[in-house]
Amino acid sequence: MTGSTSRIGSGKRGIAVLLLVTALAGCGTDAALDRGEVPLEEFSAEQIFGRGEYELERRKPDRAAFYFAEIERLYPYSEWAKRGVIMQAFSYHKDKDYENSRGAAQRYIDFYPLEEDAAYAQYLLALSYYDQIDEVGRDQKVTFEALQALRVVIERYPDSEYARSAVLKFDLAYDHLAGKEMEVGRYYLRRNHFPASINRFRVVVEEFQTTSHAAEALHRLVEAYLSLGLTDEAQTAGAILGHNFRSTVWYEDSYKLLTGRGLDLEAQGDNWLNQIYRQTLQGKWI
Repeated sequence: MTGSTSRIGSGKRGIAVLLLVTALAGCGTDAALDRGEVPLEEFSAEQIFGRGEYELERRKPDRAAFYFAEIERLYPYSEWAKRGVIMQAFSYHKDKDYENSRGAAQRYIDFYPLEEDAAYAQYLLALSYYDQIDEVGRDQKVTFEALQALRVVIERYPDSEYARSAVLKFDLAYDHLAGKEMEVGRYYLRRNHFPASINRFRVVVEEFQTTSHAAEALHRLVEAYLSLGLTDEAQTAGAILGHNFRSTVWYEDSYKLLTGRGLDLEAQGDNWLNQIYRQTLQGKWI
């Protein structure tokens, strides 16, 4: 979780670590809580908060989340309750309990939208999706959700310390979606299902132009269109490669394929790729 450790110790936003462990231990608070000898209601919000921090130090985020939640229950209108909500979100996230982390983060945003920590809460909410993004082969619904939540951080809190990290993660998640389309397209291409593969590569070319997969998608279109005998489309895809990705191995491979058949890497015909090519000449693509 990027920046979480420094976040807890920074003291910038009022959720800093209070490090009350020594004082609490001296008065027997920790021991009493451990043994359950004294009802939690007998302790102050500050003491319970300190116990939550202690559990984080012990690397028991599930226990920490429990204590931070108890502050919200027992002292709902206190300043400690507000801190407890954001610390719940953090603790649940550390415990990889992403659903509860989102719930706590959203609750903070709903109750305290004008507080400085609202940006952090939104960032934690986005991370709860982002950190669940699986390998490319899995369903990508969570990737879309991560993109939406990260966009909120970027647009609503552009001057926050989390905006830059959100932009980087947004780009990675966006690239991840393009990778999913490429994997499916390659699957169809290997099995000679050329129209199906073209549909996938077209998505990358039209919707994920700024990702690392755009050049390969164009080359795969050259392969697929040549296999179908559609030379105009293949040549146009090669022309776009030559304009935008001449230094890549994908351009070199397409160049060999096309010239090996006596074809030039020039835009031909009236097709969707020709429109993309015209946009590249006008500086509107990539």
